Amino acid sequence: MDLGLKDRVYVVTGASRGLGNATARALVADGAKVVVASRDAKAIAEAAEGLGPDAVGVAADNADPATAERLIATARSHFGRFDGVLISVGGPPPGSAADNTDEQWQAAFDTVFLGAVRTARTAAAALEEGGVIGFVLSGSVHEPITGLTISNGLRPGLAGFAKSLANELGPRGIRVVGLLPARIDTDRVRQLDALSGDAAAARAANEAQIPLRRYGTPEEFGRTAAFLLSPAASYLTGLMLPVDGGVRHGF
Repeated sequence: MDLGLKDRVYVVTGASRGLGNATARALVADGAKVVVASRDAKAIAEAAEGLGPDAVGVAADNADPATAERLIATARSHFGRFDGVLISVGGPPPGSAADNTDEQWQAAFDTVFLGAVRTARTAAAALEEGGVIGFVLSGSVHEPITGLTISNGLRPGLAGFAKSLANELGPRGIRVVGLLPARIDTDRVRQLDALSGDAAAARAANEAQIPLRRYGTPEEFGRTAAFLLSPAASYLTGLMLPVDGGVRHGF
């Protein structure tokens, strides 16, 4: 199946590793070009090198108000166009409602929430018909996750923003989509499992709750994200797609 990605240009944030990186790899493998971004200059330079000549890396922080314009300008200067963005940010710190501090909430809000909103707004102003804005969110959009109170507070709000944006941009032919990963085998999820004191036991317990009885791979997520961002998904907008092995049982 041809996804129609050849020579299209995407910005992918949080792309030095994990889900953002897996998506960038899937996009490039199908012929797209990518601007990949992360706060870690060394890591993003290595990630871009690994992706080959159809990728350029930019060290950038989503919390910086200048970042979104800078990334879009880089896409246009290096590759001559800008077709879409996948907004992926690292997960906020774990903790309970009683444990997380005001400082942790504020830092997460600036990066995870406001940074994502600002990037999406900036992209919306720059995109033409056929463009797409994607958000990497979480299964916590539908169901709170124990020990991730800040994520539980911010991700559903971003999903609501994405839904509103989809309604506003639809008449211009611009799509907005969200992906809701659950237990994907990334460094972040392995770190969360380790918080229990027995990572192997935590993983086994989590896998027992997944209908497919295993964690997903970053590659599986990346292929799903690449499809949603592609012209092949041209009639999909406003949806929040679980990528979770069947954990979410609702419709």
